Amino acid sequence: MNIYDFDKTIYDGDSTAAFIGYCAKKYKKTLLTLFPTAWAFLLYSTGIYTKTQFKEKMYRFLRYIPDIDSALADFWDTHECNILDYYKKQIHPDDIIISASPEFLLEPICERLGIRHLIASKVDKHTGKYDGENCWGPEKVTRLYDKYKIDACDNFYSDSFSDTPLAEIAKEAFIVRKNVLTPWNEYKPTKSEKFRKTFFSKEFIMFVGVGVACTLANVVFSAIYRIFIPDTTLAFLPGYVTANVVSYLLNSFITFKERLNFVRYLKYFISYIPNFVIQTVIVFAFANLFPTLNSIWAYIAAAIIGVPVTFIIMKVFTFANKNNG
Repeated sequence: MNIYDFDKTIYDGDSTAAFIGYCAKKYKKTLLTLFPTAWAFLLYSTGIYTKTQFKEKMYRFLRYIPDIDSALADFWDTHECNILDYYKKQIHPDDIIISASPEFLLEPICERLGIRHLIASKVDKHTGKYDGENCWGPEKVTRLYDKYKIDACDNFYSDSFSDTPLAEIAKEAFIVRKNVLTPWNEYKPTKSEKFRKTFFSKEFIMFVGVGVACTLANVVFSAIYRIFIPDTTLAFLPGYVTANVVSYLLNSFITFKERLNFVRYLKYFISYIPNFVIQTVIVFAFANLFPTLNSIWAYIAAAIIGVPVTFIIMKVFTFANKNNG
């Protein structure tokens, strides 16, 4: 018995994203859910929403589709061609598909392919409401045990290491890239995959959000100190230190979810030294090259250049153990 993920494993792409795009073109009212979905994603990124809660909000577009079964049939008429060739050659009726995509979306294509066993997220196709948790990661193993009472399989195929819990119960497991299959333990992520994992992650989004907040805090604190300190550069120093403390607190509690630690704060503070030097030089240069310019623009320019420098140093120094793990 073989087990497969669906998206980017036997289907070339993300079927949910493709279906949402298809519906947006055909049913214009679904676009009304665009901004609520973006807001829900922001709440998910900050940890306020779970992945299930976010997706439930995302699937609210289904309420604007008058005939969902017809829409699904039309969608697969034009997207069945995206089933990967390697799978077409080895497809077997006893295959098990386990996916985080909604069950109602995958049932029609499984019927077309002759696949009898499907485990996916249970989502109401009319309202977008979930029945249970999102079928992702360890939840896939739980669903497998509950439905089929098996504790092992012959081969497992997936595009993502988030499916490692399933790979561990397979005799052999493979990472899928298009029609190329690589043994699980032999696969080495490409540079582009490493880049996407680092910069297109929930953690990075939070870091950027905290960075923006602390950038504004730095500007505000520096402007306030400027009221009492006549020199622009000197006013920047206490403003920078105050914003640094705020940044450490927010990144510890929100971004990296680490307890406050004095040693880590020292590393955090040290990681800001190159950034501090760069920003101070920029503020000094602006103050002397453009003496008539409002000092707030010097603070803004320093912050814009300093933020990416800080991120790189923090990833490889302050929180290196967590990220490398």
